[in-house]
Amino acid sequence: MMNVTPTVKQLLIINILFFIGTQLVGEPAYKFLAMFFPENKDFYGWQVISHMFMHGGLMHIFFNMFALYSFGSALEHFWGGKKFLFFYISCGLGAAALHTGINYYYFNEALGIITEHGFTKTEVIDLLNQGKINTQWQEILTVSQFNNFTSAFAGVMVGASGAIYGTIVAFAYMFPNAELSLMFIPIPIKAKYFVPGLVLIDLYLGVSGQSLFGGSGGGGIAHFAHVGGAIMGLLIMWFWKKNQFNDNRWN
Repeated sequence: MMNVTPTVKQLLIINILFFIGTQLVGEPAYKFLAMFFPENKDFYGWQVISHMFMHGGLMHIFFNMFALYSFGSALEHFWGGKKFLFFYISCGLGAAALHTGINYYYFNEALGIITEHGFTKTEVIDLLNQGKINTQWQEILTVSQFNNFTSAFAGVMVGASGAIYGTIVAFAYMFPNAELSLMFIPIPIKAKYFVPGLVLIDLYLGVSGQSLFGGSGGGGIAHFAHVGGAIMGLLIMWFWKKNQFNDNRWN
């Protein structure tokens, strides 16, 4: 097993410190550092970065950090610390961009319908920022439109998962025949099949609003953030290979 590389080690430490700190501070830390919808009064610009180091629970941070150690160390070994850090943060930003873009779509779709019925955008956002809704909106919108509208505005995004998905995509791009397996499905599958399958599952769950283990609402998982990180990772890998940007070619 490969030893942890310096930049990955630093990222692990930062994530763990953030997690311990937020457990001690509690809700104010999440409110300050998790990523909110840009129209939300609790949104701050630094959240596009800080959310990557926040996690919702012990299992959440464990799986993300295990993946960062497993795949990130392999990439840093070939790329070096600066290049890996650039890639990692870029994938996290890609995850935030797609997640926010989808939320903007859902939010503005519903907002357009609401404003057609005499409400103004300002009064709608002001009411939402007070933690309230107008019950007339539920009569105007379908159930799914209303749920998407309110969850887009009030939901928060935390975790390194988007950056991790980009990292896994890069690993599969460089080592397509490496065999991977999930903990609860101990059957080795080549990375070139495993990773696309994982991303397609997230895409399906994001579009359908379903949870992997049944039920609706996506299980509180930002599936589009995973897809966004994966897409960004793939685009960067394609660009680097096409332009021979990396010092260690794998072809």
